[in-house]
Amino acid sequence: MNAPQAPAQLEPLLLEERTPEGVVTLTLNRPAQFNSLSEEMLAALQQAFDRIGADSGARVVVIAAAGKAFCAGHDLKQMKSNARLEYYEKLFADCARLMVTIQRLPQPVIARVHGIATAAGCQLVATCDLAVAADAARFGVNGIDVGLFCSSPSVALSRNVGRKQAFEMLVTGEFIDAATARARGLVNRVVPAEQLDAEVKRLAGAIIAKPSVAIGMGKDLFYRQLEMGVEAAYQLAGQTMACNMINDVAQEGVTAFMEKRKPHWSA
Repeated sequence: MNAPQAPAQLEPLLLEERTPEGVVTLTLNRPAQFNSLSEEMLAALQQAFDRIGADSGARVVVIAAAGKAFCAGHDLKQMKSNARLEYYEKLFADCARLMVTIQRLPQPVIARVHGIATAAGCQLVATCDLAVAADAARFGVNGIDVGLFCSSPSVALSRNVGRKQAFEMLVTGEFIDAATARARGLVNRVVPAEQLDAEVKRLAGAIIAKPSVAIGMGKDLFYRQLEMGVEAAYQLAGQTMACNMINDVAQEGVTAFMEKRKPHWSA
């Protein structure tokens, strides 16, 4: 009689890798479900970002994905099986919390988009600070195709691309290609698929070469001032620059510039 076999080990929803330089790559790992943002995936991402945000050794975060798609948005099957207002309110609140966490993270976050990014997946790309896409990637907010206006994705999308362009995507559900996404400001760089990792590495390396304290202060200021009136924005910017300037890294940077040498930063 054969001994019973142990149950197969489930693959983790989120894979994590880290380089010695401090580049943390989080890979969405639901390829069969096109990396949809289930409750469990949202929770895994939230936990990872909460931890990384408190890690001074982490310099850059890359969000990648396994399989053919980058992210197909929320898990519609899971949503349909929980047709209660309270459930939907919590789901979208959890999603909003994750997106705000990404923007408040001191480290820059890069989306590595190799395939389709739709609905909340497009929202995730728009929320990341930077995005590098393969030339075959496509982007859309097509919830309207099933009678669901992509309200939450519209927040990030409308803060990346022009209003009329964002609204057209939202009300038609039509997709745009990577070149159009770059022209509209949704992604920073577009390269052939085989060059995607190298381009992400180049972008991350350019950030790591700069002092983390200045990057962190700058990112915080960047998003806060966007939501302010111009006078309040300048006031906050001036305070931030003064605090940055008095910091040792800026003092060293200015000294090195005046002495015509490379700066020696400790952070």
